[in-house]
Amino acid sequence: MASKVLNKVMGIIGLNDEDFDDYEEDEIEEDSAVRENAYEYEEKANNKNNNGKVVNIHTASSVKVVIVKPKDYDEATQICDDLKNRKIVVVNVTELEPKTAQRLLDFMGGASYVLNGELLEVDKGVYLLSPSNVDISRDFKNDLASKSIFNWSK
Repeated sequence: MASKVLNKVMGIIGLNDEDFDDYEEDEIEEDSAVRENAYEYEEKANNKNNNGKVVNIHTASSVKVVIVKPKDYDEATQICDDLKNRKIVVVNVTELEPKTAQRLLDFMGGASYVLNGELLEVDKGVYLLSPSNVDISRDFKNDLASKSIFNWSK
């Protein structure tokens, strides 16, 4: 009789041996079900990637150009925010001290690299930052490299 009372008390507390076995079996069954669902999900994901029909295209209805003549280095974040917002930015650093201009160019160059954009020198002290959604033609790049595009300004 003492064992029946002890078994009831252990059952109420949750220390009954039979409950432990049931609990462990349930846990194992849930793990196998989760693994099966994970496999099915992974299989569906792989099938989705193999189709190749879905393409993410960034479209812009209009491209905006921002022209900036910074007074100090503190304007670098605003310039890079414009680039981040997919605007073309033309920066004129001719009136900055050379060290400040270099710091600004380093910052803008890093930002354009991270955002997959481009930093091109248009003229001495004038730079063009283009976001990843803007493609600069090779002819324009070659003209910039040869400096023949702005002969009228010299």
